[in-house]
Amino acid sequence: MNIDETRVIQPGSTIGMVGGGQLGRMFSVAASAMGFRVIILCEDSEAPAAQVAHKTVVGELTDTEAVQSFAEQCDVITLEFENIPAETIAQCSDHAPAYPSAQVLATAQNRLIEKSTLKDAGLPVTPFLSVHDQASLVAAGEELGWPMIVKTATSGYDGKGQCKVDSPEDGLGIDWSSCDLWIAEKCIPFDLEVSVVVARTPEGKTTAFPVFENAHRNHILDVSVAPARVPIPVAEQAIQAAKAATDVLDVVGLLCVEFFVSEGAVMINEVAPRPHNSGHLTIEGCETSQFEQHVRAICNLPLGSTQLRSDAACTANLLGDLWSNEGEAPPWFKVLEDGSISLHLYGKATAKPGRKMGHLTMTGDSIETLVQRIHAAREQLER
Repeated sequence: MNIDETRVIQPGSTIGMVGGGQLGRMFSVAASAMGFRVIILCEDSEAPAAQVAHKTVVGELTDTEAVQSFAEQCDVITLEFENIPAETIAQCSDHAPAYPSAQVLATAQNRLIEKSTLKDAGLPVTPFLSVHDQASLVAAGEELGWPMIVKTATSGYDGKGQCKVDSPEDGLGIDWSSCDLWIAEKCIPFDLEVSVVVARTPEGKTTAFPVFENAHRNHILDVSVAPARVPIPVAEQAIQAAKAATDVLDVVGLLCVEFFVSEGAVMINEVAPRPHNSGHLTIEGCETSQFEQHVRAICNLPLGSTQLRSDAACTANLLGDLWSNEGEAPPWFKVLEDGSISLHLYGKATAKPGRKMGHLTMTGDSIETLVQRIHAAREQLER
C-alpha cells in the first residue's frame, strides 16, 4: 500500500489506538473532542480506553487477523505503551501511517539500544554497560563505580525489573536467567528528577511542554508540578536535549524524556515514545493537553500552544492502595468539595496496591501551596 505520511489527517477521520489502558482512554477523549473517530485494539472489551472509544476490536495484540481487521479501518494509527510488539505496529503500517514507527518502538523496548543511540548522538545519558552475569557485573562496578542500578534491558516500568546493587555481593541474588539482556547504570546522586514531553510531526516540526518536576514513591511517580523549580539554563538544557532526542530517534507523536538534575546539568535517565504520567497536569494546566497534542502531531496538524494557563499546575497519582480490601472506592466527595480540584478516574474494574487508578490535578499561582493542598486532598481519601 502506498502511504503518504506527509498528508494531513483531518477531523472526521478515524484514528486507531493500539492498547486499551488509561493513556489510550485520555487520548480517545481528546481525539473525540476534536471530531475524530477512535478505534481501539485491545484484549478486553471493558478496558479503560474501550469504555470511551467509538469502536473496539478485541483480540491479542499478536493476532494477525485482529490486527489487520483493526488497521484496515484506520486513517492513522498510534499506541499508548511502548511494550506493544513492534511487529504489530509494522503490520499496522501496511494499512495506514503508524506512529511511533516499529523501528522507534524496537529501539525504545531495549534500554541498551536506546541509551547507545542517544549516547552516540552526543546526548547526556547516565553512564551504563551491558551485563549478563556476576562476573560482568563486577567488571561493570569496577568501571562505573558502586552503587549501580541493574535493569532488564527489555520490559519493566515503575521500578519493575530493576534493583540497586551496592556491592558485588548484592548481585548474587539476581536471577540472570530471567532475562536475556541486562544493563548496569551508574547510580547518579541527583538533586531532583524532571521530564520533558516533546511533540513532533511527520514533517519534523517540534514543540515542548514546560519542564515537569517529579517526585516518586516506591519507584512509582507520585506528584508532578510545572514549571519545574530549576534555574532557567537547566530548563533550557532539558528542553534542548529532549528535542534533540526526538529528532535522533525520529519520533512522530510524543516523546517523554526523563532527566536527573545534578550540579546544574541534566542527564537522560529514560525515554518513552508516548504520552506520560508526568504530563497529565497538562489537561487542566496547559492551553493544549499532551493528549490533544499527540492527536495533532500524528495527524500532521498544527501543534498547539504548550503555555501554562496559570502560574503553576500540580497532579497527584491515585493508586489502588486507596481502595478498601473489599474493593470499596474512596469517598470522592471529600476532594470534590474543593471546586478547584479536578478528578480523573481511569475506569479500571479492579483496584490493586500500586496500580494507577486515577489522578488529581490543581492549578494556581504557587507550586508550594498546590503541593500542600493536593497532598492534603489525597490524604482525605486514605482509609
